[in-house]
Amino acid sequence: MINGEKIIERPIRWAMVGGGRGSQIGYIHRSSALRDGNFQLIAGAFDIDPERGQSFGINLHIDPSRCYSDYQTMFEEEQKRSDGIEAVSIATPNGTHYEICKAALLSDLHVICEKPLCFTTQEAEELLKLAEEKNKIVGITYGYSGHQMIEQGRQLIEEGKLGDIRLVNMQFAHGFHSEAVEKKNASTKWRVDPKMVGPSYVLGDLGTHPLFLSEIMLPNLKIEKLMCTRQSFIKERAPLEDNAYTIMKYDNGAVGTVWSSAINAGSMHGQKIRIVGSKASIEWWSEQPNQLRYEIQGEPAQVLERGMPYLHPLAIEEDRIGGGHPEGLFEAWSNLYARFAKAMENTQLGMKGTSEIWFPDIRAGVEGVRWVENCVRSANNGDVWVDYI
Repeated sequence: MINGEKIIERPIRWAMVGGGRGSQIGYIHRSSALRDGNFQLIAGAFDIDPERGQSFGINLHIDPSRCYSDYQTMFEEEQKRSDGIEAVSIATPNGTHYEICKAALLSDLHVICEKPLCFTTQEAEELLKLAEEKNKIVGITYGYSGHQMIEQGRQLIEEGKLGDIRLVNMQFAHGFHSEAVEKKNASTKWRVDPKMVGPSYVLGDLGTHPLFLSEIMLPNLKIEKLMCTRQSFIKERAPLEDNAYTIMKYDNGAVGTVWSSAINAGSMHGQKIRIVGSKASIEWWSEQPNQLRYEIQGEPAQVLERGMPYLHPLAIEEDRIGGGHPEGLFEAWSNLYARFAKAMENTQLGMKGTSEIWFPDIRAGVEGVRWVENCVRSANNGDVWVDYI
């Protein structure tokens, strides 16, 4: 990967819905998708304001005739073209994801969707069924999972280096919303509006990120029961929570916890995962993403560094700039977009190899929605244990 050579035969013709002028996440999508030449941005419906969206698209060097006023028009018009789009990324507020994703699949497009995929497990499973019927890839942008050391942790666990898994402690707890910033910040205001984000704020927006890290590193661990308590410390945010604790019991007897919070005053990011086994533990912190702590009982703690030859070959494969140079969010997202591209190409060529490429796919999206739904059900019924359904 360090040389940036092609991994697919030709770039995938790609469009975006949302992610227009002023969108931080839109820029991350474009930078990551275009970095390795696996995608070619040729169309977009970038903004709810058609004129502003077209102006923005033109500034991205897109043909003005392919800067559309809305996603419905874009899907319809692009289907008529022999060089029409093959994939679309959805970077719009949460409440629109379901309808746009469904429309894209019905238009025979691959999809890369911001999380949450939708608001209910029923909707998520409907999209899963549709994606399978259409034989299309749906990727969910759990961007932190693209960090190289997540793959290293996954391999250590698979090789049995940790022993039997006992504890999975997770958190995503920052402090930037410890005051009612939404009163002055429009980009935050929609995140605390139930009409736009559904039944949850921090559980869906934050907690699902470390949850997916655990799912990709511990693919055989299944939740049996969970208990959740949630709070609205900024009272006007109710019924949405700005802080929540979730305890989970797994099918092997292990226990997991997730602290999801936007009111952890003083914390810049606060996303961590620690996996404790009978022999050793590993810990990864998103603010120091190039290191993985590896602690064997009775031995000095080790700090494994990204890009070094002692790592697993699959972790080294995703190295982009060599050991010692700090990598960050763009590299992680670029790794995910490379995985999305390879899976899409394999599907288009009728190959069966997509199952060998892990990435946050539609099933990860379904599980994220299911987890939030179960957490809300537990909290709303008095913070009780519920069977995970």
